[in-house]
Amino acid sequence: MRGTRQDSRPSSRSRVQPQPQWKRLCAASLAIALGPSGFAPAAFAQVQDTSQAPNAPAATATQPAQSNSIAQQAQMARQEQSGPVSAPQMPFHVTLPHSYNPFAPYRASDVPAANLTNSPRLGSLMRDGKLYLSLKDAIALALENNLDIAFYRYNLPIADTDILRTKAGGQANGVATNVSSNTEGGASGTSSSNAGVSATGSGGGAGGAGGLVTSTLGAGSAINSFDPVVSVQGFVDHTTATETNSVLYGIPTVKYNTIEFLYGYSQAYPTGTSFSLNYEGQRQTSNIPENILNPQIYSAFELSVNQPLLQGFGLATNERYIHIAKKNRQLTDLGFRAQVIATVTQVENIYWDLVSAYQDEQIKEHSLAYANETLSDDQKQLDLKAIPAMQVMKDQSAVATSEGDLTVAKATLHLNEMLIKDALTKTLDDPALAEMPVIPLDLQGSDDPNSDAPIDALIEQAEKNRPDVSMDDLAMQIAQNNLKTVKNELLPSLSLYGNFYGSGYGGQLNPACLEAGYSAEYCSTTLPGGIGGALQDTFNYSSPEYTVGFKLNLTLRNRVAKADQFRAVLEYRQKELTFEAQKKQIRFDVRNSQYALQQAKARVLAAEKARDLAQKTFDVAKQEQQLGAMSSYDTLTSEQALALAESTLAVAQGAYEKTKVDIDRATGSTLDRMDVSIDDAKSGVVTH
Repeated sequence: MRGTRQDSRPSSRSRVQPQPQWKRLCAASLAIALGPSGFAPAAFAQVQDTSQAPNAPAATATQPAQSNSIAQQAQMARQEQSGPVSAPQMPFHVTLPHSYNPFAPYRASDVPAANLTNSPRLGSLMRDGKLYLSLKDAIALALENNLDIAFYRYNLPIADTDILRTKAGGQANGVATNVSSNTEGGASGTSSSNAGVSATGSGGGAGGAGGLVTSTLGAGSAINSFDPVVSVQGFVDHTTATETNSVLYGIPTVKYNTIEFLYGYSQAYPTGTSFSLNYEGQRQTSNIPENILNPQIYSAFELSVNQPLLQGFGLATNERYIHIAKKNRQLTDLGFRAQVIATVTQVENIYWDLVSAYQDEQIKEHSLAYANETLSDDQKQLDLKAIPAMQVMKDQSAVATSEGDLTVAKATLHLNEMLIKDALTKTLDDPALAEMPVIPLDLQGSDDPNSDAPIDALIEQAEKNRPDVSMDDLAMQIAQNNLKTVKNELLPSLSLYGNFYGSGYGGQLNPACLEAGYSAEYCSTTLPGGIGGALQDTFNYSSPEYTVGFKLNLTLRNRVAKADQFRAVLEYRQKELTFEAQKKQIRFDVRNSQYALQQAKARVLAAEKARDLAQKTFDVAKQEQQLGAMSSYDTLTSEQALALAESTLAVAQGAYEKTKVDIDRATGSTLDRMDVSIDDAKSGVVTH
């Protein structure tokens, strides 16, 4: 545990501060000389040392301005700092790789390593071994360093990869839109939604294979690849076959040497149209004397076109994954906004907890200092035989109690310092930073206009600004489009197709043909003698073959498609209920947040009145003590009651600030109220 802090809290009460020794001796001597019925001037008896500690936080807008406040001193120190300037924070920028190099699509792409260093802004807020934070500074550090936001940034290019994938005819993989909250440092949290093609069940009650429940989102007929596919195959083959019937070829063993190349090109289109173009070229030699050509050259090509007319027809069906991926990209943007709101809300709550713990520790330090002062004065009175020994024992008990309260307050403050440093940094490897005290500069927030705004206006604002509302709307749009595409799967598969086939032959005359005794007429041919002639015959319509037809596949009973379509409707009805339930929850959330804000404000006012009464009681007790009408222990008891009232007020003020944070979250106005730029959050560099 660190040692006792210096008093850096602006005094909100006129508690007697430790006086110089000569003043205390003069006051004690005068009191003894005058006796119990004597009179000492109040102006002399209550001489106080009201000097402000050099590291007191800046006064907020609702407090009187302090000269040479710590905020001003910290700003001056930052401006006067000398030495090497830290490198600027590099913005987060990850885009899909693009290159005109024809080999680039076949090479792996890499992403720069994650930046795990804290932003230079953190160092600029340190001075004299302490970290000075205003609320705006804390939010700026969170936007630059918080791991939850840093983790979510990668979801944006991930969603872009889904768009690229679906434009090629692939299935959308989906993008996680989980919003992490209530985390100390970030990168873990609770799941809110998933922008994807499938959903998973929760728990062992799931009825699918492996505990997974598959959604009908994206269901429909198969989609072929929109990217052209080129295939090339070539081979050399040697075959030796022993013939059992020598009459067939006139030789006992037949040998073939074949060289063949196959080429293919295929592509599909969003209308469902697909075509393929195939070419085959072959050169073959053999020892068969009956063959007129040796070597023989064969050339052929085939063009096939297929067009679905029912199932699989139309842009809506074949581009359904593209539509889902684009909607998912919008969901990811909204999810990122929701993550920023959740993180900023979390940081605000941690900040106000830190302020409450900081103020409470300062109150406990003042209380212990006064208890020690009272014990010291009473010890001197005991030495003069002016008070009984029991009075000193009571003072000692009060000091022990104050020391215990201060120990608990310091531990609570240390915990809140660790929490806010975890939330505002990427790493805490530096031991000095891990143990560095945090001084909050804003002790109160500005007034929130939502406290007295009409509830209908707040609900309208929430429905307009909250990202989860827009996400629900997009989810409903995706579900509506899915109903249309699933219906297409019910239709029979009817396709119209056409083929065109051309071929050509050629080669050199086989000299073995005449040697085998065949006639010259038999061993002659009009086929071209080379590859060029065979290719020309392949494409000059000299040996054409064409086919036009249709193909109908009708699944009797069609139970799988029917079940999918009906399930899609049922799931859509469930989404309608969920959508309405979420709208009701938002209305309830806004109302409850406003009620909580009003109640917290009332608690602050009540705590302020209680603090003021405790202050007056303490002042009266002090005056009566000086007049001899009250003992120092009675005054110490009044001071302890005042300390308790001040602690209660600090807690109430912290709770009030957190309710203002919550109503901003409920109405979707967090980013506007805190002047947060979503572009800054995406880049990880706060520019204003």
